[in-house]
Amino acid sequence: MLSTFRSPLLLLGLSATVQAGTKYLGMAISGIDFNCDITGICPFKNVEVPLASLGGADSAAQMKHFVDDDGLNMFRLPVSWQFLLDGDTIGTFNSDRVQNYDDLMQACLVTGAYCMIDLHNFARFENKIIGQGGPSNEDFADFWTTVATKYANESKVVFELMNEPHDLDIGLWADTCQAAVTAIRKAGATTQMILLPGTFFDSAATLSTDGSGDALFKITNPDGTTDNLLLDIHKYLDNDNSGSNAECTTDNVGNFTVMADYLRKEGRLGLISETGASSDASCMTRFRAQNEYINKNSDVFVGLVAWAAGNFATSYVLSLTPSLDDGKYVDNDLMKECVLAPWNNGTTTTNSATSSASKSSSTSTKSSSSKSSTSSTTKSTAKSSMSTSTIASTSATATATAASLPENAGSALATSTTAASKSGAVAVLGSASRLMCGLFVTIAAAALL
Repeated sequence: MLSTFRSPLLLLGLSATVQAGTKYLGMAISGIDFNCDITGICPFKNVEVPLASLGGADSAAQMKHFVDDDGLNMFRLPVSWQFLLDGDTIGTFNSDRVQNYDDLMQACLVTGAYCMIDLHNFARFENKIIGQGGPSNEDFADFWTTVATKYANESKVVFELMNEPHDLDIGLWADTCQAAVTAIRKAGATTQMILLPGTFFDSAATLSTDGSGDALFKITNPDGTTDNLLLDIHKYLDNDNSGSNAECTTDNVGNFTVMADYLRKEGRLGLISETGASSDASCMTRFRAQNEYINKNSDVFVGLVAWAAGNFATSYVLSLTPSLDDGKYVDNDLMKECVLAPWNNGTTTTNSATSSASKSSSTSTKSSSSKSSTSSTTKSTAKSSMSTSTIASTSATATATAASLPENAGSALATSTTAASKSGAVAVLGSASRLMCGLFVTIAAAALL
């Protein structure tokens, strides 16, 4: 298991602080989002909550495994707006389905991990853009008021305002997000992390250049600060950034380099809340290279959440769902080599031998989102999978922002320069043993001043 000691250490006399790995490493626990299309149409009649007690996968046991055996400390829990509503009436919640989602939330919280509410609607409701001809900003704020009121006292609940907006006016969308942030804070969730999603499917390739970052960074808490408001970042490694193809054609290091430089320049932080790859040979090196880069730049990237487990079968192209072997969960090689090893400073976890082929006996096809980076107007549904059940388918400165994150999330951003960060400055080491090495480095650095 990875060490839970990951506190930042400011090194004397150096212009940048770099942590050995991101503070948060997580997994998406998917299922309720199945059938959601990029149009924001999310039929849920045959969708099953990923809990054994509710007919889905045993995600409670999966999350326990990920925490106890792998050291993960964050889970993303996708849900559609429609699933929580009573009929088609916006504003009226269905108490049974709200309870179902809360059951999943409580199964997450009991592990001690951070639990992310992911509204998986692509900035739309039934093919109409929120705040731009669809539900109003007030409707969106009311939704988040209800949700935030319920979890206001849960310090480890994270609010991801929306999964992968696309094809919208980013200025107007920033106004919509501002309304939601204000609503969440006024509902009593005053310190929890809120993730701000940009257009073009939240892509790391475009957030810094399409106006998303600039517009979203104007959003503030009611007191005028930007504490715990982080940029939401997604990226896949296949040729169209959809996450639907087995072959990885890039390691995304170029994209994340641009993103890291942008965040440093703006003095802000980001969290990669969705990224994934297949177990194809082309991905085993590229996905690992991407995640190693993210971990090496944890001064601006505070976390990474991999896609996905939950109701996904082990045969799904991007599956990170562990297999059961004699009553014990076993991670596949993709999880061990490309997700856990980079976070654990290159050491592969020993949580079991060989990765197994799919052992799921109940499978069906699921269609979720497509995130093509080439033509966002011609996207078809992607992430086609075999599911395990019958399913159709900163404040004033960045240093203050980092310090204000729950348990000092990420590392405090010193007044870094791009050159200093690229040169690798000095790593802030995440475990107790590595901290000792860091102290020696600190002493050596001080001696040179």
